Amino acid sequence: MKTLYLILIVLLSTNAGFGQSLTRAKENETVWVIVQHVKADKREQFENFIHNVFWPASTKLSEDEQRVFKQTRTMHAGKADPDGTYPYIFIMDPVVAGGDYDVESLLTKMFGAEKAAEHYKTFTDTMDRESNNYEVTQSKR
Repeated sequence: MKTLYLILIVLLSTNAGFGQSLTRAKENETVWVIVQHVKADKREQFENFIHNVFWPASTKLSEDEQRVFKQTRTMHAGKADPDGTYPYIFIMDPVVAGGDYDVESLLTKMFGAEKAAEHYKTFTDTMDRESNNYEVTQSKR
């Protein structure tokens, strides 16, 4: 059972099986960690947006733009923070130099302005407050 649990953790942390790239930052490359603070009653809406709207629509983008998605991992909150929000974490590993990481801009490219505005409102309505953004550098392994 412990072996199965370990395999599951490895698969989830690498997004293996979900079409995600296994590319990881090399020493001194930039990695971004974004923590989104999702309202407790909006978790289902947030997860639906990410997994059924945003990520699938990335196939409408160019190959270069799709790299932003392929090199981004998503982590689901295990439990609420003390303030009652749920932290969802996005790890851009490594960051695509010159890549477009702006949700609103990407939605516009994928859906056009009108539909993008609807989707963006769905996304922002789930947020309790601004995200915490960290820019870090890959250290020696």
